[in-house]
Formats: sequence, structure tokens, C-alpha cells
Amino acid sequence: MGAILKELHNSASKFQFPSMPKDDVDVKRETAYQEYNILGKGKMSYPSGMGTQIIKWSGYFWGAGRKKLASVNQKWIAPKTCASKLKSWQTKKTPLNLVVSEAGINEDVTIKSFEYKPFGGHGDYSYEISFVPYVEMKIYTTKELGTKKKAKKKKKTTRPSTKKSTKKKKTYRIVRGDTLCGISRKKYKTESKWRNIYNANKKVIEAAAKKHGRRNSDNGHWIYPGTVLTLP
Repeated sequence: MGAILKELHNSASKFQFPSMPKDDVDVKRETAYQEYNILGKGKMSYPSGMGTQIIKWSGYFWGAGRKKLASVNQKWIAPKTCASKLKSWQTKKTPLNLVVSEAGINEDVTIKSFEYKPFGGHGDYSYEISFVPYVEMKIYTTKELGTKKKAKKKKKTTRPSTKKSTKKKKTYRIVRGDTLCGISRKKYKTESKWRNIYNANKKVIEAAAKKHGRRNSDNGHWIYPGTVLTLP
């Protein structure tokens, strides 16, 4: 299982964890409850929405003496360099995109916690890391909100259609955590159709990426919740 982090506003700055997580990736989200004191019944709890989702796992950054371990799935990176990169992103509250394909995770996140410590005599580090969803906050002044006048809606005249009804195309609305590989697996029982989905929806996917401040979608790597895809 591999995990990749990319800066949201600088896709050239990325980090691929050089070894697999020690255990499974844990995704946890609890329902939020509001408590009330009801006369004659005492304290009652009622659901008031969803709590913050947390993604976390633990693992190792292997020292130079363990470069050839099977769990090192990418180019070896010195443990100190790994820790420094992640700590810097955490300190700066850098918005990131986290992809763990095997777990179906494709989320915009920030690092909530990151702890590490050297152990043993080979220069190894153990670490624990957790992430929370990143949502961009936009603040407008009342003046900015009042600059655009509401456009008058024109009444549309409907005419009887002379065209024969055609078969309705199947669509899919992207939800948080989706990847094109995951959608392909869900709809076609194989990940190999992701390229077909991308080619059939290239304009829509690229437009969504630019809307979120990116130059492009990196061939469908960057997809966003709410985007409606046509299934080929």
C-alpha cells in the first residue's frame, strides 16, 4: 500500500512515503450530538451533524542499512529528510492532497498530528501521522458581495420536441475520496477503464481542476466532489 502527498497549490512539491504503513489505514468519522435536558426525561442526545473525519496510520522510515527491505516501495529517502518534510508541512498548515489508491482515498487534507522517534541501531524512525479534511475558507466584504446585480430571469418558451427520444446516458457524481481508478472498479469491476472515463469527460475534469486553482488535472489525478461524469 503506497501513499502520496502533493501540495494543493504546487503540484511539483510532493512526497511519496518510501515504505508501506505498518498497519491498515484508519478512517474515522463520528456523528456529532447535541445534548438537551428534557423535563421528566433527563439528559437526551440528538444528532446534529457529522464530526470531523480523521485519517491516520503508523509506519517506519528505514535507515540506510535497510534500503533493500521489501517494504521500501519507492526510492529510499533518509528518515531525517522524511520527518523534516512532513513537520514543515504541519507547521505551515500547508494544504495537501492525499492519495492512497488501495484504500480509495483521494482527499484534500492538512496534517493534524505527526510524531516520530529514532529507534534501534540502524538509523530507523517510527512515526504516527493523522490528517483532517481541508476546506478552503473564502471571506468577502459586504461591498464585494453587493457588486453583482441579480440578473433578471428570462421566461423560456417550451416547444414540443420533434426529436425521437434517445436512450439516457448513465452519469456518476464524484464524492469525497473518489479516484478514477476507484470509479472504474465500482462501475466496471476493473480499474483499467479509468482512462476511458477520463477521455469521455476530459473537458469537465479539466474545467473542475482549473476552477480549483490548478493548471490541469494531471490526467485525471485531481478530481473534485460534485463533478458529474458521463460513463462511457
